[in-house]
Amino acid sequence: MTFKDLFLIDPILKALEAEGYTHPTPIQQQSIPILLRGKDLLGCAQTGTGKTAAFAIPILQHLYLDKQKHNGQRKIRALIITPTRELAIQIADSFTAYGKYTGIKNTVIFGGVKQFAQTQALRHGVDVLVATPGRLLDLMNQGFISLRDIEYFVLDEADHMLDMGFIHDIRKVIAKLPSQRQSLFFSATMPKEILDLSGNILGDPEKVTVKPEQATAEKVEQSLYFVSKRSKSKLLVHLLENNDTDSTLVFSRTKHGADKIVKILNKKDIKAEAIHGNKSQGARQRALGNFKSGKTNVLVATDIAARGIDVDELAYVINYDLPNVPETYVHRIGRTGRANASGLAVSFCDTEEKAYLKDIQKLIHQQIPVVEDHPYPDDGTQEAPQPSQQSRGKGGGHHQGGRRRSFNPKKR
Repeated sequence: MTFKDLFLIDPILKALEAEGYTHPTPIQQQSIPILLRGKDLLGCAQTGTGKTAAFAIPILQHLYLDKQKHNGQRKIRALIITPTRELAIQIADSFTAYGKYTGIKNTVIFGGVKQFAQTQALRHGVDVLVATPGRLLDLMNQGFISLRDIEYFVLDEADHMLDMGFIHDIRKVIAKLPSQRQSLFFSATMPKEILDLSGNILGDPEKVTVKPEQATAEKVEQSLYFVSKRSKSKLLVHLLENNDTDSTLVFSRTKHGADKIVKILNKKDIKAEAIHGNKSQGARQRALGNFKSGKTNVLVATDIAARGIDVDELAYVINYDLPNVPETYVHRIGRTGRANASGLAVSFCDTEEKAYLKDIQKLIHQQIPVVEDHPYPDDGTQEAPQPSQQSRGKGGGHHQGGRRRSFNPKKR
């Protein structure tokens, strides 16, 4: 299937061709026809599966075809809410790219910066608004934004909205939306609170699910190091010092932990920067820019801040801390191995994290191969939780009990 088979208008097809897009991803194949019919959508998908295009393309097509109906007046007719500044910027960039030949205008608003440039853009008129919840409510309360003309509403990364405490803000926004609208709801996971929230937003939605194992892990080579909590930093330094790594994304569970890792690496003359919610917008964009340009080799991120990081040809991801939500693991390793590239995901596991490891292996139907030959082995290295009997045989099982090669990109 190609994008031409999805009955898209020529201006959008021309823009997609310019971006090098020819074949839609699974979520795009499933979602675009539903959304072009005007139906509400409940989508379960990770970042990196192509879901931004899955909702941006139909919205752009609707707005383009409705232009004459609105006599050329620019009012905010599409609203996309997302949890982080980085992801908001990325989504706005995508609308700009896909809508290049449509004349549809968008802008992005977020906190952490002065509002003047954002309010000026709003005064000039926009069709599509991409926003983080806090700044959106702030500018609504100041009278800069009205939602009365919204026809298309997207809530993206809903599970992380919940994690970041944005649910009350989201409810306030929803209360201001017109009842007649098309609504789209995306979340990587669907806990009860998220399903309850979706019920308040959506009418009778179609449902699309892209399973994590379809979305990521196929091209990612995974490896696991059992290491004590106190030795994790030593192991990280050892791996980075002994391997030629142009770009490594390291995941920390906490903001404080991310800053601590950066200090340790910088003391060892390993160029590293942190990106998390306590950093200013300028600092976050600077760190991301340095990482993309190669000025910084290591970026240490929390899960929330990593949403929206899109780095071409990222070869290595290191899970310094294993996540306590197994789907998050799949999301993390999906940062590497994108497009036609292969990738390597390395995970550290201390004694307290073995329960998390068991849940991850159950989800991915795979036992992550263990690297036994390293300088900081944890006591009880052989006590890796086994995946369920049903999970075995679907990948990785042949590594059981054998030695696993160490992290060495030079041999790749």
